[in-house]
Amino acid sequence: MKKKIGIIGLGYVGLPLAINFGKKKPFIVYGFDEDGSKLNLILKGKSYISHIKSLDVKNFINKNKVTTDYSLIKNLDLIILCLPTPLKPNLKPDLSYIKSCLKKIKPFLRKGQTLSLESSTYPGTTEEIIVKALEKKFKVGKNFNVIYSPEREDPGNKMKMNLIPKIISGYSEECVKIGKFYYSKVFKKVLIAKDLKTAEFSKILENVFRSINIGLVNELKIIADKMGVDIFEIIKTASSKPFGFMPFYPGPGVGGHCIPLDPFYLKWKANKFGLKTKFIELAHQTNLDVQKFIIAKITKHLKILKNKKILIIGVAYKKNIDDCRESPSIAIISELIRKGSKVSYHDPFVKIFPTTRKHNINLKSIDINKSNLKEFDCVMISTDHDNIDYNLIKRHSKIIFDSRGVWSPDDKIIRI
Repeated sequence: MKKKIGIIGLGYVGLPLAINFGKKKPFIVYGFDEDGSKLNLILKGKSYISHIKSLDVKNFINKNKVTTDYSLIKNLDLIILCLPTPLKPNLKPDLSYIKSCLKKIKPFLRKGQTLSLESSTYPGTTEEIIVKALEKKFKVGKNFNVIYSPEREDPGNKMKMNLIPKIISGYSEECVKIGKFYYSKVFKKVLIAKDLKTAEFSKILENVFRSINIGLVNELKIIADKMGVDIFEIIKTASSKPFGFMPFYPGPGVGGHCIPLDPFYLKWKANKFGLKTKFIELAHQTNLDVQKFIIAKITKHLKILKNKKILIIGVAYKKNIDDCRESPSIAIISELIRKGSKVSYHDPFVKIFPTTRKHNINLKSIDINKSNLKEFDCVMISTDHDNIDYNLIKRHSKIIFDSRGVWSPDDKIIRI
């Protein structure tokens, strides 16, 4: 008998997860999303995410379903929530997507089902939000299962999802047993966390670890620059040590849904216990300060920014993807425009400049060639996509600012 799985939220986490579950014969997958334009593309067998192949979407649609009809929840065995967990303007957790979803699906939940939360969040969320919402209707852990399994999706990473170790935890031993049954059908290695909070905390730790280390190396970049030493050469040299060192690389800041946001979920929860998170706050500020450093370096070389024509290469938050969430490039472009610069950008993955809550800039990606490169006062490498003609840029640009270490140091290229 086939098991029916529902995945709510077909974004950067939910869509690849749905595709992977959909490949397994014991399962029929129902994908839910309230974004009509997104669903229309998926129904046509088209991927709206650059690193997910349309063929995979088409194959998924041929055997599975996507819908907005939450009444179908009653037919499912496993429901997985892959919902956004953004921050409010005051940098406090925004769990409105999870709470709203629970309210909509609760009437259709029945005994014997399993609900899994995959969204990144603070330790305690699953019990305080999910379990609390369900315990009036069910005996959670007995006639209804609740698990937490943190997503580890890494856009642009060529490692197959099923090869990334999958952590699961549950409200009871029965919940863990059920969770392992489902996830082990897709993931080669399933690891059991001691409890829900441990699993939730582990996901936050992964992102705090990266945030702090990127902040550290960005701070060291500024120090090295003052001393006249190249940070990328420093990292290359230090990386020769076969133990006790892991290289992290500087850039224009941090982006994506996880690294800039998730640490503040832990900060908020720690504050509830009367504790401070000094490293988290310092790393966040340092990764913002590096953007000021970059603007200052460009200003130093151009003398003034007003009316200067500046070309930014790459606006996605990391290479080889189309994801612009929290991209530092957006903040840098916005500040350059505010200072009067005439900014253009080139990004083969992002054709139209993204609109965010903070920024509404009307720009489209331009093509680059020999003639138009010469028109710009400077070019800045903000995201180092692999499919960009860096030799063309190097040959025909007046001044190049490189924040990603694309080139080795030379007289024409300024490392920032």
